[in-house]
Amino acid sequence: MNLILGQYYPAESFVHRLDPRTKINSVILYIIAVFLANNILGYVICGLMLLLIFYLSKIPLRLCLKSLKSIFVIIIFTVIFNLVLIRTGEVWFEFGIIKITSDGAKTTAELCVRLMLLVVGSGFLTFTTTPLNLCDGIERLIRPICFGKVSSQEIAMMMSIALRFIPTLSDELNKIRKAQIARGADFESGGLINRAKALLPLLVPLFVSSFRRADELAMAMESRCYSSEIRRSRLHELSYGKKDMLAYAVMLMFTLCVFVSRFAI
Repeated sequence: MNLILGQYYPAESFVHRLDPRTKINSVILYIIAVFLANNILGYVICGLMLLLIFYLSKIPLRLCLKSLKSIFVIIIFTVIFNLVLIRTGEVWFEFGIIKITSDGAKTTAELCVRLMLLVVGSGFLTFTTTPLNLCDGIERLIRPICFGKVSSQEIAMMMSIALRFIPTLSDELNKIRKAQIARGADFESGGLINRAKALLPLLVPLFVSSFRRADELAMAMESRCYSSEIRRSRLHELSYGKKDMLAYAVMLMFTLCVFVSRFAI
């Protein structure tokens, strides 16, 4: 099974049973903690928290790491730009205009680790929460700050649809790619420019399919008289439990530990 960003992984676990608002706020705290980390100890604490979440959510580690494929190009550009552009510190390697320094290597390593922690950690929100529950959680969280013509239900619905379309478009892209390869298309040979040109047979039908799906979704919502102005009731109302309070306590302690680690080294 290929687990990608935005795809729900069904399992019976402690994390899956948490209130969606708890998971959303926990991810926010985790992101804050990752940005607070500024040394090896802080990153180790963030990594250990990820391992704990892996264990509690019962999501295989190798499947979660596949979500890093989506940012592989970003990581490569980050490494190249920081190694080349940052010229302060002790010089490790120099060839012409290329100069690799200790500060450049340190900054590059920190950015790459931080980026990977953010992507894998944030992915647990969609891996352990169905789009419907995620929509309900977002709507309840932003309801107090929405007023006037701004509808919390409409904002939550748009975000939920966007998340739901990520795995759908990914599957559609794979089908189009396999169909083009079966017709003799070559996406691997040639230079960078030729590979970019070879993507056109993929992008055009993908955009056409996206617009078609969006139109079908709009027609389905209109036929069911969907309106953001009407406050809808729910079969299962969201409510906090003891496990949610425990999760909040753990995440707050985790964030505090990362903050304290800034001054430990």
